[in-house]
Amino acid sequence: MTGPSRADAAQQVRVRPDIAALAPYTPTASLEVFAAQLGRPVSELIKLDANENPYGPSAAARAALASLDTTHIYPDPESRALRALLSEYVGVDAAHILVGAGADELIVLILQLFIAPGDAIISAPPTFAMYAFDTPLAHGRVIEVPRREDFSLDVPAIEAAARESGAKLLFLCSPNNPDGSVIPPETVERLLALPLVVVLDEAYIEFSGAESFAPRVPHTPNLIVLRTFSKWAGLAGLRVGYGVFPAEIITHLWKIKQPYNVNVAADAAARASLADLPALRANVERLIAARERLERELATIPYLRPYPSRANFVLCRVVGRDAAELRRRLAQEYGILVRYYNTSLLRDCVRISAGTPEQIDTLLNALREIGETYD
Repeated sequence: MTGPSRADAAQQVRVRPDIAALAPYTPTASLEVFAAQLGRPVSELIKLDANENPYGPSAAARAALASLDTTHIYPDPESRALRALLSEYVGVDAAHILVGAGADELIVLILQLFIAPGDAIISAPPTFAMYAFDTPLAHGRVIEVPRREDFSLDVPAIEAAARESGAKLLFLCSPNNPDGSVIPPETVERLLALPLVVVLDEAYIEFSGAESFAPRVPHTPNLIVLRTFSKWAGLAGLRVGYGVFPAEIITHLWKIKQPYNVNVAADAAARASLADLPALRANVERLIAARERLERELATIPYLRPYPSRANFVLCRVVGRDAAELRRRLAQEYGILVRYYNTSLLRDCVRISAGTPEQIDTLLNALREIGETYD
C-alpha cells in the first residue's frame, strides 16, 4: 500500500490564504551575513543601515551580562525589578508599564487586543513598516494616509479616514522612521480627540530633545506610548522594549502576554543600563553631534539632499544618480552599509545612521570619492 502522493500531501497543508499571498518583510542582515556576502571580515565593515548604537551597551550592562548566572532559571514574568526602574526613568507608576521583547512584540500584542477580523488601523507612511506588516496577521485592514512631502502628517486626511473607516488604532512614530521628524505636541493633542486609540512610538525620543508623552498616559485613556532600549542604550541585539498604557488597557494586555517574554539577559542588561544613565546619555550626546555633522556635511555633497532629523539617522534623497547603485558601491567598494528606499512614497533615498567620528570620516570620504566618478 502506497502513501499519499506529494500533491495530496500539499493539499493537506492548509496555510491561511492571506499569509500565503503576503509579501515577506525584509529586515537588514547581520554583520556576519554582510561580511560573507561582501567577502570582507566583520572588522572592515561600517554598519550604518539599521540605526544601531555604535557605542554599544554601557560598561555596567556588559558587566551584568558577564556575571549572569541565572540563565537556567525562567525570568520574572512580570519584570518587576525592571518596571520599578522604568517607573523612575519615565515618571509613570509601574502599574502602567509592560515590558516586551522589543517594542515589536508590544505592537503585536496591541493588535491582538484590539483588532477583530475586518477592523482597521490607520498608518501614516512613509513610517515604521511593522505597523502595516503586523496588522494583516491579526486579520485587520491597514488604511494608509500618506505624509506630506515634508513628512508632516496630513491631519485632516487622518481625521476623515478615522470617521469613514471606524478605525480602532492610529499608529504614529515620533521621531518618525525613516525621516526623523517630530510630530508637534499640538498635533498629537488634536489626534487624541479622535474616537480611537493613538499608539505613539517614541523609539528615538532620547535623541530628539522633545518631551515624551509617556507621563500623559495615566490620565489619557486612548493614548499608548512605546519606547525601546535598542537605540539609546545599545541593546538592539537583546530585544527589550516597553510600553506605557492606560489602566483600562494594560489590564487586558497582561492576560495575553507570553509569560516569559523578556529573557534574563535582556532584563539584566536593561536594569544595569538604567543604573548607568550618565554614560549612556553621554553616548546619546555623541550621536546627536554625529547626526548634526552628517546633516551639515551631506548637504555639501552635490548629489545628496539630506532631510532635517531629530533621531539618530539622516535620510537623504539621491539626486541625478541611482540610489541603489550608490548603496551597492558603498557596500562593495568601501564596506559601508546604508539603508536604501525605493517605494511609491519614498523614491531614490538612502538613510544613514549616526556613527562614530571615525565611521563618519570614512563615509564622507567614500561619498566624495564616488561623487568624483560622477563628474
